[in-house]
Amino acid sequence: MSAEPSTLSVELPELTVSALTWGPTDGPLALLLHGYPDSAWSWRHLGPALAERGFRVVAPFSRGYAPSGIPADDDFHIGALMHDVIGIHRVLGGDGQAVVVGHDWGALTANALGAYRRSPFRAVVSMSVPPVPAMVRTDSPPAVVARRLLRQARMSWYMLFNQIPGVAERSLDRLIPRLWHDWSPGHDAAEDLVHVFDALPTAAHRRAVLRYYRALTRPTRPLARYREMHDAWRHAPTVPTLYLHGVDDGCMQVGYAGSVRDVLPDDSRVELIDGAGHFLQVEQPEAVNRLVVEFLTR
Repeated sequence: MSAEPSTLSVELPELTVSALTWGPTDGPLALLLHGYPDSAWSWRHLGPALAERGFRVVAPFSRGYAPSGIPADDDFHIGALMHDVIGIHRVLGGDGQAVVVGHDWGALTANALGAYRRSPFRAVVSMSVPPVPAMVRTDSPPAVVARRLLRQARMSWYMLFNQIPGVAERSLDRLIPRLWHDWSPGHDAAEDLVHVFDALPTAAHRRAVLRYYRALTRPTRPLARYREMHDAWRHAPTVPTLYLHGVDDGCMQVGYAGSVRDVLPDDSRVELIDGAGHFLQVEQPEAVNRLVVEFLTR
């Protein structure tokens, strides 16, 4: 099986989605969702591994990331991201054997799809961002909760910076390499950064990817067609889920992973990846590939 992906385009009502793809076209569908600041190329290791086990692997560039389009409706709420994924599943003829894998923003989306009552996916793999109920649990001692919140607030400074119109867009050339350096200590991100900036070729694309954060933190509602899906993002998956987190993650502290298993259904797993930070799928691909393949082919 070639490690080099093919490409495809999926026409959705709101935009055209471009994707990398591996594996047979008649295999069970595996949709791989990237995060920020990243691109579909971060699945260049996992994609071929799943293809070797017979999956039809499709890794879309999320709305706003080139070569996918910028959505005409300008909606970047999680419900809109879920809607895109379900739309891809429908257009590609996915069935009840389909699975979804997500990292960072892709993990938020995958977690929400796992919680959505009409989701077409039988299993979820989520990386680096836990389901929301695991992050808001308060059953630890108050001092531990307070320290964790304070530390995470310091780590999440970039979310506030990304709210500043114009300034944030103009700063991405410096900000993105810094985030990769801080979030995945010791990882040589040169190849990854080429792909990231290829996905942000214009000011419109840069504004679009920052709209994810602005939609999350500002008191706005998604468009009506996305609201039912969007309501699921604060809940934990109800389908079997594998959660992976890098021990050295500089974006989302590993301490939150301790509560994840308590909010997941039976047949779920939580694994910590040694020697990996936030972008664990490119830092420790052999370990990540093994765990994901084992979980999805049980």
